[in-house]
Amino acid sequence: MTASDRIVLSSDHAAIELRQAIAAHIAARGWIVVDIGPTTAESTPYPKHGEAAARLVASGDCRFGIILCGTGQGIMMAANKVKGIRCGVCSDTFSARMIRQHNDANMLSIGVRVVGQGLALDIVHAFLSAQFEGGRHATRVEMIEALES
Repeated sequence: MTASDRIVLSSDHAAIELRQAIAAHIAARGWIVVDIGPTTAESTPYPKHGEAAARLVASGDCRFGIILCGTGQGIMMAANKVKGIRCGVCSDTFSARMIRQHNDANMLSIGVRVVGQGLALDIVHAFLSAQFEGGRHATRVEMIEALES
């Protein structure tokens, strides 16, 4: 098992069911899923779940992270506060592909109240199938990274 095969998944209480469906979907495609919860529908704050997943990606323990909350926005904002994280919220496959190809995103955020399960699985597939194109995009990613200092 290597970090290159590992994807961390986390969510708030609103997105448990979709998170579990995504976990099964990517595990069936050979990824090692690190699901850090939560496991109950008891209300829980999305910032702590976004941060926890982001820290596993930033540390190199996991290659990618997929995080979910009601809109995907709040948990994404929390994840992006962790140095080294480039997370985008996506509700379509084009954006999911582009954040990998052009921004070298290492995390994806999805809003459970925005997209249904079928589209969410397509978004995850688009994100995980895309490759960073480098070139002129690498310079722009370096500019984003420079903002972290």
